[in-house]
Amino acid sequence: MTVDVEPQDKAGTDTEKTSGLKNMLTRRNFLIGGSAATGLVIAWAIWPRDYEANIPATENEEIFGAFLKISKEGLVTVIVPQCEMGQGVYTVLPQILADELGADWRTIAVEPAPINPLYANDLLAENWMDTMLPSGSALLSDRDRAKAVADWLADQAATRNDFIVTADSTSVPAYAERFREAGAAARVLLSKAAADRWEVNWEACSVENGIVSHDGKELRFGALLAEAINQELPDPVPLRPSPVNNLVGQDVPRLDLPAKLDGSANFAGDVRLPDMVYASIRQGPIGETTLKSFNREGASKIIGLIDVIEQDGWIAAVATNWWAANSALDKMSPVFETAGLLPDSGKMDVALNTALEKGEGTRFASRGDNKAAFEEYRNIRAIYHAEAALHAPMETRSATADYKDGSVEVWAATQSPAAAVQAIAKATGLSKDNVTLYPMLAGGSFGRALDNEAAVQAALISQKLNRPLQLVWSRAEEIMHDIYRAPAIARLDAATDKAGRMKGLQVKIAAPAAAREQSKRLIDGLDAIAAMQASNGEADSKAVEGADIPYALENFTLDHHPAYVGIPTGNWRSNAHSYNAFFVESFIDELAAKAGIEPLSYRMSMMTGQPRLARCLSGVAAMAGWDGGVDGSGMGLACHAMRGGYIAVVVRAARGDTGLKVLRISATVDVGRIIHPDIARQQIEGGIVFGLAMAMGASTRFEDGLPTAKRLRDLSLPRLAEVPPIQIEFIKSEEEPVGVEEIGVPAVAPAIANALFSATGVRFRRLPLFSEAS
Repeated sequence: MTVDVEPQDKAGTDTEKTSGLKNMLTRRNFLIGGSAATGLVIAWAIWPRDYEANIPATENEEIFGAFLKISKEGLVTVIVPQCEMGQGVYTVLPQILADELGADWRTIAVEPAPINPLYANDLLAENWMDTMLPSGSALLSDRDRAKAVADWLADQAATRNDFIVTADSTSVPAYAERFREAGAAARVLLSKAAADRWEVNWEACSVENGIVSHDGKELRFGALLAEAINQELPDPVPLRPSPVNNLVGQDVPRLDLPAKLDGSANFAGDVRLPDMVYASIRQGPIGETTLKSFNREGASKIIGLIDVIEQDGWIAAVATNWWAANSALDKMSPVFETAGLLPDSGKMDVALNTALEKGEGTRFASRGDNKAAFEEYRNIRAIYHAEAALHAPMETRSATADYKDGSVEVWAATQSPAAAVQAIAKATGLSKDNVTLYPMLAGGSFGRALDNEAAVQAALISQKLNRPLQLVWSRAEEIMHDIYRAPAIARLDAATDKAGRMKGLQVKIAAPAAAREQSKRLIDGLDAIAAMQASNGEADSKAVEGADIPYALENFTLDHHPAYVGIPTGNWRSNAHSYNAFFVESFIDELAAKAGIEPLSYRMSMMTGQPRLARCLSGVAAMAGWDGGVDGSGMGLACHAMRGGYIAVVVRAARGDTGLKVLRISATVDVGRIIHPDIARQQIEGGIVFGLAMAMGASTRFEDGLPTAKRLRDLSLPRLAEVPPIQIEFIKSEEEPVGVEEIGVPAVAPAIANALFSATGVRFRRLPLFSEAS
């Protein structure tokens, strides 16, 4: 067996790098002086450094910074700049602020943040900066220099470009400290106001349950507003050494739950406006598609049809109700023409294999000397595959728009509100000041609401009609025009000694540059096809996330081989971790089996320097009654490290008469200090079910430019009766909290595959499982 272990860094020359960086940065109003190695000169130096909060407030309210306002009745409204899509961010972030403020949880309300650089997600901008730098530049090959420049650019891009984005489980890590500081600042101001009245030192006042007190005297927040806003803050603002209310760590009632239970919560499809009409839409196959013809007369008998709106790539019917609009489109039978090759799974497989075997790769991790290891020890190879995956949220793309008098109001669920406003303004020809966006609750998303096509389409249709309009995509449109989780192929080569222990590992992953595509759509404002084409051939560090294994391995290399597959790709719950954990953890199990070593012991022998992951492994083994995964037991094990969090999963499964039967899933999780235990548990459980769906289906093939899946029933999603008992144990930790929304996903599929190998002796190397066994 020949193993390619030579370095494959695809770094451009300094001239190429500088040119690419300059083109990228000037689009964001950067100016470059000399090369990136000699420094950057920023045109923003003359821009104001401070921003004013633009929170709406009544005469009865006072604003305390960007994240908080308090009414005279004592209602504490927390401003949240992240999209609530079921993950509990409308509760967890206010919980942090209220804890530091000393508020009564019964007085807490929440409000979505307006667009303002004050709310930029600087952590996400920093994490994504690699995807904004030119692929192949010397910056990316010099990781220390790249990080220094990227950190600085991330801060600038986040604030100056209103990078208000909900993604990658960053809500708590990115905003927790800011919310805590906001609560502390308000607490100090209120304490100072009370202290002035009582003529005491403000540090002697205590604040809890919405009351400032001192020596038996008490004042509620609402009674102190007028004096509090005129106080000055000390520098630095003191944080509580230990919060008095102890809200953090408690299962406080979710703020969004009552409205969702009684049906009063509003989603984009729930908005009702006077004189509003309804629209359905048809879009052509993926690619550079144009509308060629449609039979308008075919819909003439549809009662309630009002108008038909044509665009280059789509057609919409407008009616007095959505069913009539959708039926009219069926009758009109629109015909589209697509230039170039249509997406086809057979061709995608060829493209991925060609990229893997013949394409130039970029090395993103390298340790030790793999070449020597592969020359000395036995080589073992395996090839793994993952199909393109769908988001399939409960809520299809929906938006309501009202255009009048040269301005438009839009109601939509979006993970990128600033990008949505920019896209609407560009499409309608309006200035951003004439676009008003109302962020709505999302009925699920998993990354899909990062893109704002429906909001743009609704605004365009409303503009043409000059009346309020609600657009809802059909389920078929939602599937056919998803922004898919990238398909991928991995080749894993291990060098093993006579005892079967790994002495070297080489991981090569062929996949589209999905994170680069996502960045180009959000930051450069490109549409899905343009972003896909612009990312063709670009290396992407995010495509290999989760494959840089946490095991103590002396010799290791990790390469990305970019591939063009002809479908738009982007964020998906846990992103590349979802397939890379499957590739690596399944392969680790293969190596353990070939060595004749019990899988848990095989992993634990490589846990040097990973005490938190090791504790998860030993914890889940004890909780699940791990039997070693012996032949026929149907037990499988997998673990994963992700963005500072750790998880280990044990699955008991079998292959039944109708396919996969999962009997139990157990997980031990370390995500640092937990803000809201019940929400954390919900998110891990939801992630595990999402991982189960990925193992069973949630994917599609493509034929003639269209996905073969058309309805939810085509996705082989687990039904309620097929979801097994789920056991979760959290490891108590005082480490900084990390996001819990995605970490439950990656380790489930490999644990199931390993359980099936134990049960059947068959190794499954493709996602979804049972699509192919090898």
